[in-house]
Amino acid sequence: MNTFSADEIYQMAQQIERDGAGYYRKAAQFFPEKEQKKLFEKLAEMEDKHLEQFTEMRNELQDETTDVVYDVDGQAEVYLRAIAEGKVFDVKSDPADYIKPDSSVVDILKKAIELEKNSIIFYIGLKDLVPTKGGKRKIEAIIQQETRHIVMLTAEIAKKS
Repeated sequence: MNTFSADEIYQMAQQIERDGAGYYRKAAQFFPEKEQKKLFEKLAEMEDKHLEQFTEMRNELQDETTDVVYDVDGQAEVYLRAIAEGKVFDVKSDPADYIKPDSSVVDILKKAIELEKNSIIFYIGLKDLVPTKGGKRKIEAIIQQETRHIVMLTAEIAKKS
């Protein structure tokens, strides 16, 4: 039986949200048009809220000293190792670096969808590792919110096409 530090897992989730917020804030800087800037700022604020939720879950786990997650069949270990090594997606790179001066709004929106999908993949794996009292329902809610972000981003792309 393998064990993981819930603290380390939540740190990764927090970093994903920080990176997402940074990506959207950088995008907002590139598009001073009120509608586009407002969209990216709103998305950044949503990611900030997720960061707060993961911070709260992390703090609650520390308060309860429930800092170990069990992986009976070893699949979670392989999954988390693949994420950590950048094989699923690169958790060590800053998504904001993908935004270049010549990036179009559609380019940024498509990359944002990719980033949101990556977040969802991570959170689905996280949800399976976290006990109900460790925030499973909160993670499910965040997955639903990230899914809504994809719907929003897809709608924005449709408007631009």
